Amino acid sequence: MSDSVKLTYKNKEFVFPIIEGSEKEKGIDIKRLRSQTGLITYDPGYKNTGSCTSEITFLNGEEGILRYRGYSIEDLCEKASFLEVAYMLIFGNMPNSVELDLFNKEIRNESLVDEDLKTILKSFPKTAHPMGVLSSLTSGLIAFNPSSVDIDSDFDMREAIIMLMAKFPILSSWTHRKVKGLPLNYANTSLSYEDNLAHLLFKLPHQDYEPNPIIVNALNKLLILHADHEQNCSTSTVRIVGSSHAGLFASVSAGISALWGPLHGGANQAVIEMLEAIKSDGGDTKKYMNKAKDKNDPFRLMGFGHRVYKNFDPRARIIKKAADEVLNELGVNDPILDIAKNLEQEALVDPYFIERKLYPNVDFYSGIIYRALGIPTEMFTVMFALGRLPGWIAQWSEMRKNNEPIGRPRQIYSGKNHRTF
Repeated sequence: MSDSVKLTYKNKEFVFPIIEGSEKEKGIDIKRLRSQTGLITYDPGYKNTGSCTSEITFLNGEEGILRYRGYSIEDLCEKASFLEVAYMLIFGNMPNSVELDLFNKEIRNESLVDEDLKTILKSFPKTAHPMGVLSSLTSGLIAFNPSSVDIDSDFDMREAIIMLMAKFPILSSWTHRKVKGLPLNYANTSLSYEDNLAHLLFKLPHQDYEPNPIIVNALNKLLILHADHEQNCSTSTVRIVGSSHAGLFASVSAGISALWGPLHGGANQAVIEMLEAIKSDGGDTKKYMNKAKDKNDPFRLMGFGHRVYKNFDPRARIIKKAADEVLNELGVNDPILDIAKNLEQEALVDPYFIERKLYPNVDFYSGIIYRALGIPTEMFTVMFALGRLPGWIAQWSEMRKNNEPIGRPRQIYSGKNHRTF
């Protein structure tokens, strides 16, 4: 059989079929491996393991391709709003004008948060990390909406999706306002989804707020770029938590915690912290470029290269332009951002980085934009979560509708043998 793989073990031959995706990706179907051979695979970090089939996102790291349900990330960022992309990810197709208007109207009608959630917010000290606060507030939604989602009911599913899409920006902005010591804002339902997000984040109580189209455009692109990214750590967490039939809000709350880590969503925060460290040491970028190339130096250049993309991160090409537009519009004079520009320029012409394809990634540029907008460093990952929300919802929904089994990885035990007590 040409579409199978043979494994020989203990003089016995076992045959496992090859499955092929719509983009010609191939994998070995080993779901019967243990029952037939008594063996399991060992794959730390699941780097070579497909946990599911999915119709949502296609990612080709070697060629720098990212598509949501067949639409290229370049086309989406140029032509679509974040709300259109969210609808398409969750429901499968790009909405027509009637569907988009209805989606927007439903979200506006749910754009209120129970006042008792403020009690949870107030219980956190101002020094609490916003991701911990956001995860708790998202979990808190469960208490105010205790009924579980009937996965077979289109009405129940849509109601839960609308509720989360409507309330998540408010909760996210509240964590931002708490960090900044500002009064909490409520949604302005006369604005678009993207303009309303800017209003929630930036409106000051003593000033009228008119959304800046360049800032909103940059936010729109950032949200779209972060909307989904295949089976990454937080998305896999949402799916595996949901596989126990935990509800949507609980599963997303778990995804927020997974995203928090500096090796995942916290990478853009790590970029700014690195830049601040370079500034404190005199701002010599050439010195730190040399440190990054020194195998014996523990310094790591954050925001360059990507675990999946072995070419230029396609998202970075898009957001670099938006970053330049924001910096020009705001006229920001910030030595940290000057250091970032110097690092970028040096890395793009340095043979060491070019040969290893260590180009600036989306985390590098998103951190620069958020910094320019006055968003606190510890809030960067919350902004990431705002964008990733529709992807988490789509992945959770797909997993439940496919009736995937509960996630239960195996292990190779390496501890002590039986001991007498």
